Amino acid sequence: MAVSLRVSPLRVPSLRQLGRYAIVRSLFTATSLPRAIARLGFVQADPMRAPARAQDLILAQRVEGYRAGDLERRYPRLAIEEAFFVNYGFLPRKTVSLLHPRDVPREWDAKMQAHAQHVLAFVRQRGCTRPRDVQAHFEHGRIRRWGSELKISALLLEGLHYRGLLRVARREAGARIYQAIESTPQEDSSAEARLARAGRLLDTVVQLYAPLPAASLGYLCGLLRRYGVPHLAAEVRQVQEHARARYAHAQIDGVLWFWPQGENPCAGRHRAADRLRFLSPFDPVVWDRRRFHLLWGWEYKLEAYLPAGRRRMGHYAMPVLWRGHIPGWANLKVVDGRLQHELGFAGPRPRDSAFRRALDEALHRMREFLEL
Repeated sequence: MAVSLRVSPLRVPSLRQLGRYAIVRSLFTATSLPRAIARLGFVQADPMRAPARAQDLILAQRVEGYRAGDLERRYPRLAIEEAFFVNYGFLPRKTVSLLHPRDVPREWDAKMQAHAQHVLAFVRQRGCTRPRDVQAHFEHGRIRRWGSELKISALLLEGLHYRGLLRVARREAGARIYQAIESTPQEDSSAEARLARAGRLLDTVVQLYAPLPAASLGYLCGLLRRYGVPHLAAEVRQVQEHARARYAHAQIDGVLWFWPQGENPCAGRHRAADRLRFLSPFDPVVWDRRRFHLLWGWEYKLEAYLPAGRRRMGHYAMPVLWRGHIPGWANLKVVDGRLQHELGFAGPRPRDSAFRRALDEALHRMREFLEL
């Protein structure tokens, strides 16, 4: 094993130790909903329910007594916001403030910008506003984008939200209810402050997804530069160029890995529990498919958008975590009020009684989470 390390005096971790470290640091002891969100720093959202939305599946692994829909129900009372970061999801408000002011969406021409100003004035006057109210009032029609016909009103609302001029006040039956942001604090625009904001945002990414292969860190920096904070693209690149000084890192089998300073992947406390878990495809433990392959030795894909005949794992295969390994995946669905499951394995299926008991317990927890 060819290894170089710049985290002295810590020992060099093996890939197996990195895997345990990745699991334990992300799947911390279950806590309250606000504390879990604060510790994660970002919870990715996805509207697909199979058997529940991604944000609920992620939080169920980290919040004591969590039930599907709790985040949406409690959202108006939490100090969080829906926003686009490296993906769309939920962020603490103090992190959202680092994202703005963001630029006008690049696909907006002068006509779209004028429409946006009218929509913003409408929401400011009306208060909490549904997309259908904007559509009915303005009758903007549709526009062809990304291979489909989209409502212009919806694009305008999403663009104003992206720029930090609107926020999502709450959701009703999954639909966003928008509210105008009357004033935003003036951000320090000095070079030092811009660089500090970029550093804090990249720290949030590393805290969430560490340990990160260098290629994955580069990919996430690209998402930040292109979508998260395009106005801070140069600063994000500058922070990335100094990643070796900012984060602990090690070269293992030819791959450079990064994780937060002060953490020790070799620590003895990184021991896997016997609890079996079904992880969302967007869970921080499995989100990075490159890292997944390096740590667990097989290629995992979300196949929900593939034609059924081309799926190898199933519509919404959820990686199954068991004793520090991910031996396979599960497809879960609710039919007539009953939870059904199918398992698949990348290698031999565990045959011991402990696995069977853990599987039964995990299915029981899933039924409680879904309130079946």
